[in-house]
Amino acid sequence: MTELDTGEPTAHEPQSEAGGRAHASRRNFMRKVFFASGATAVATMGGAGAWAAMADDTTGTADASASPAPSGAPSGGPGGGAGGPGNMSITEDFFGLTTDGKRIDDLFTIHSTGVKTAPVIAAANAFLAGLTDTQKSSTQFTVHSTEWRLWSNIDSYDRQGVSLADLSDDQKALGTALLKSALSADGLETTEKIRKINQAAGEAIGNTTAFNEDAYYWTVMGTPSATEPWGFQFDGHHLVINYFVLGGQVVMSPCFWGSEPTSMDIDGETVTVCHEEVVAGLAFINSLTAAQQAVAIESTTKSNESMKAGAFSDNAVQAYTGIRGDALTGAQKTKLLGIVQAFAGRAKADVAKAHLAEVRKHLDDTYVTWAGGTGDAAAFYVRVHSPVVWIEVDCQAPGPLAGAYGASQGSGATQKHVHSVVRTPNGNDYGKELLRQHYLTSPHHR
Repeated sequence: MTELDTGEPTAHEPQSEAGGRAHASRRNFMRKVFFASGATAVATMGGAGAWAAMADDTTGTADASASPAPSGAPSGGPGGGAGGPGNMSITEDFFGLTTDGKRIDDLFTIHSTGVKTAPVIAAANAFLAGLTDTQKSSTQFTVHSTEWRLWSNIDSYDRQGVSLADLSDDQKALGTALLKSALSADGLETTEKIRKINQAAGEAIGNTTAFNEDAYYWTVMGTPSATEPWGFQFDGHHLVINYFVLGGQVVMSPCFWGSEPTSMDIDGETVTVCHEEVVAGLAFINSLTAAQQAVAIESTTKSNESMKAGAFSDNAVQAYTGIRGDALTGAQKTKLLGIVQAFAGRAKADVAKAHLAEVRKHLDDTYVTWAGGTGDAAAFYVRVHSPVVWIEVDCQAPGPLAGAYGASQGSGATQKHVHSVVRTPNGNDYGKELLRQHYLTSPHHR
């Protein structure tokens, strides 16, 4: 999603307890509006347990009469560049990314993956226990809440939950421990660097009200459990992590990773972030023959913004394009997996291993599309698209933080401003397909 600059600093003051209540009132109103459309999706699930699973936590039990009859596949949401601060709402039931508006069934099942989730459960419980009652009431939602979908990478977005600015040092430490339990060392370092650059860039342009390291918000969906579904969201400028847990299974998507600039001198140290995905993308495209590149590269020029499935694009419809995995050599497939690994590796090793195994099963029917140059410093866009994974890496034009690195806003795409998004197509973003299966098959929910 493109970051919109009005030409004036964006006010985003720390959320007080009174502010938290205002957020809660707004949230409740939004949910009541969204619920009317949300019930449509439930009607296709069947079973009383499935209805209960999707009941909004401010409206009680779902009522089929609250929504019109299903009208087929939902329309696609706005693309990554559509929708700014004035266009941030959910206008359709969740359906998930598809190639043609029709989901592929039986891709995701409830099964043992060997992932150990006890550490993240313990860390989440400790984090919640460290919050005040007021903080907890604005932070914890039900697992089926629409809050999952209300994320944005834009700095001025009006977020829910509790911000880092609202937390004491001890509470912040508990939040860091939660991230540490869910992410690899690389993943944790990436989150810290994104926030650190956001602060330093804000200082460089004289606007730390909008751009700082504490304008990031926590929400927890459900109650941390070894058997019941739950998850958390960490949401702020250039950084969004959605983390769903069901038993020993984890779905870490959608996730948004980005930075402007991607490298900056801070206190005598050069801090660089979002570099792995750029290097992996260029390594792949340059491993292709000229004939293969002719298939993969849809354009040799790069627009200022190319992302198709950023925030508020949960239902984007995008046909497969580019070069297909079965047209690649073994070495080229390894380079393709390198793009996936750049993101999968930000989760704990066992979660990353399970994710990569899933991607490998569909490697031959994975497509890669490219736009832009192929040189070391070239701005480019790459999309990796299969039945089970969606990755976009988008070198964008300088945005509101352009002044922090001597650039002019909108002056042309650059590796200094990178946006990336990772999703799970065919209905399993936010673990929603696993959640649906859980409520349909668990005896205690029937």
